[in-house]
Amino acid sequence: MTKEEYMQRAIELSLKGRGYTAPNPMVGCVVVKDGRIIAEGLHEHYGGFHAERNALLSCNEDMRGAELYVTLEPCCHHGQTPPCTDIIIEKQIGKVYIGAMDSNPLVAGKGVRILREAGITVETGILEERCREVNEVFFHYMEKGLPFVAMKYAMTLDGKIACANGDSKWVTGEESRAYVQQLRKYYTGIMVGINTVLADDPLLTCRTEPSCNPKRIVCDTHLQLPLDCQIVRTAREVFTYVAYCDAEPEKQRALEAAGIKLLCIPDRQGQVDVSLLLKRLAEEQIDSILLEGGGTLNASMLKQGMVNRVYAFIAPKLVGGAKARSPVEGEGVDNMAGAFALKQTVYQQFGEDLLVTGIVK
Repeated sequence: MTKEEYMQRAIELSLKGRGYTAPNPMVGCVVVKDGRIIAEGLHEHYGGFHAERNALLSCNEDMRGAELYVTLEPCCHHGQTPPCTDIIIEKQIGKVYIGAMDSNPLVAGKGVRILREAGITVETGILEERCREVNEVFFHYMEKGLPFVAMKYAMTLDGKIACANGDSKWVTGEESRAYVQQLRKYYTGIMVGINTVLADDPLLTCRTEPSCNPKRIVCDTHLQLPLDCQIVRTAREVFTYVAYCDAEPEKQRALEAAGIKLLCIPDRQGQVDVSLLLKRLAEEQIDSILLEGGGTLNASMLKQGMVNRVYAFIAPKLVGGAKARSPVEGEGVDNMAGAFALKQTVYQQFGEDLLVTGIVK
């Protein structure tokens, strides 16, 4: 096998940790000696051992002179677990192949330097682009200091997310909705606007794996959130933020008593300052957000350059109606040249529905 093939195997291992490692990255590791794989490992969950340590501790063979393939630069600092550089040196690994360098300031090249100073040969940049794609959330969070935002919506062929009377159950089929539950597992937070809550009374949880429920975030300028809605009733089981601008003190106390964390973040127009909100959420270690808002919130986030990825589910249906809601509303752009374009687009089919996903340029 080539070094690229070994790194591809490490990438495949890393993906098994998706939904469990945040705000840490997903990392996979493969140990090779005499042309055969003698150990494998991954970062299985936040707070657990990293991929390199899991791989090296699982092997009973003599690892002196072996090659180690890892998708991200080994850590060199004491956090919740010991430095991976220590065990690599201790096991007398001969050469380390690294996919992508770590953007965390605590590492950022220091891991490579420590290994080289210990006499270990290090080669970097093996399938680097793919390794960075796998951890697009982690790199964005580390390099920008903001959560990675993925906007998700389901619409008909004529671009409607609901009928004119507000009915939206269901735009897409069961296969698409099942995949959305996986997305809720992958992202740390899920965000909606108050209009979505008032219209649908959603629960915003991961129904396939409750232990991976995202933290819920509701943008609610005037604290209209009903005390008897599902989100309020379950706030002690699923962590919930509500960003607002003004409200009666009695309503604030009632929501806080229900277990909700209120964030008062007004902008100059008296609306929720979503830019400041993302900064506050980043401080709370929310590295990624699945945006499931309506047309107003989606438009605001796009306009301010806060949407990084789009998941657009398209159902083979036509509903019509000039007053039927669209996934992105607001004033829109003035010309096609100013449209928000996607790159690295991928097309997938779920039942009869089409999913288009890509990075916002």
